Amino acid sequence: MRLSLPILALAAASFGIGTTEFVIMGLLPDVARSLSVTIPQAGYLVSGYAMGVVIGAPIVAMATASIPRKTALLALMALFTIGNLGCALAPDYWLLMTARVVTAFAHGAFFGIGAVVASNLVPREQRTQAVSLMFAGLTLANVLGVPFGTALGQAAGWRAAFWAVVVIGIVAFLAITRFVPSGMPGTRGGLAKEFRALGRWPVLLPMLISTMASVSMFSLFTYITPLLEEVTGLTPHGVTGALLAIGVGLTIGNLIGGRLADRNLLSTIVGAFICLVIVLGALALVVHMTLPTLVLLILWGGIAFALVSPLQIWVVDAATDAPNLASTLNQGAFNLGNATGAWIGGAALNAGMHYAQLPLLAALVAMAGLGLTLSSFIDRRILPAQISPAE
Repeated sequence: MRLSLPILALAAASFGIGTTEFVIMGLLPDVARSLSVTIPQAGYLVSGYAMGVVIGAPIVAMATASIPRKTALLALMALFTIGNLGCALAPDYWLLMTARVVTAFAHGAFFGIGAVVASNLVPREQRTQAVSLMFAGLTLANVLGVPFGTALGQAAGWRAAFWAVVVIGIVAFLAITRFVPSGMPGTRGGLAKEFRALGRWPVLLPMLISTMASVSMFSLFTYITPLLEEVTGLTPHGVTGALLAIGVGLTIGNLIGGRLADRNLLSTIVGAFICLVIVLGALALVVHMTLPTLVLLILWGGIAFALVSPLQIWVVDAATDAPNLASTLNQGAFNLGNATGAWIGGAALNAGMHYAQLPLLAALVAMAGLGLTLSSFIDRRILPAQISPAE
């Protein structure tokens, strides 16, 4: 499908959001040294952001429920830009944490509302692809935003990366103003009904699977820089190149996942989890070797992000009478997984686990996600609507 200007505007915003979420990972050692904290403590800035998404998603969803979708998106981008300005100016660790949490409040609602808007701009059989194209901004953040933000932060100080994101936020705000259509109303008097709809297990299951997918990814991704430096033996510049290569994998995997899911949603999710377990297991065996590690990390990133848009559409389909709120809260589920993954990884390291063992930890969590997905076969009422084109 073609990338329309409204979806391109949404992708530009998701590029900025993805950059501010992930760039901190490439700068963990720099932030830790600058603010006199340990690397695991700096890693909690990832958890803090993710928990800001988790807590902020339902609050912001309720606050913006009756607002037209375009107005809500613009308000969220303004909050995002102000939060990043606070990150750039924060003089100490706790004020940086506070600014990260403020920024995160815009994250879940933006992706939740944006996913519904994107899916409504295309025919039904192209909805997952449309969502994956919007999320392509998030993956391109890992191709361009994170590596170049890391390089900028290493060269000019980590605060420079957040100043760059402020500029991106302003550009995205203007793009949404110009290109996203205004004719999409918010919820009118149905918010209580939407919350009741979310209590059903067919809606909660894909949200739980989304959480497990993120736990798996971020238990490793949060600490990718020290792993590559201390275990694989890459230089800081080498880490930047590795992050760029992983970002390419994320982008390609995201787009492939969207295309495959429009053909068969559940098979795409099951297949991705199986491949994820295999790749992570192999990575644990070769993490001391540069070339095999880079190849497997590219594959790992692609497979992990191939799950994002299919799981988002599964949640929206399961909550047909609460799509906006369900889509927003699923972003909270993803980021609950981000926070939990970063915390589990940090706790494991503090307990004595070596960086080289983190892929095995991630593989175990991916196996749990696979088990939950397969459990949907027990009750066909839980299965996604788009199991196959014939159905």
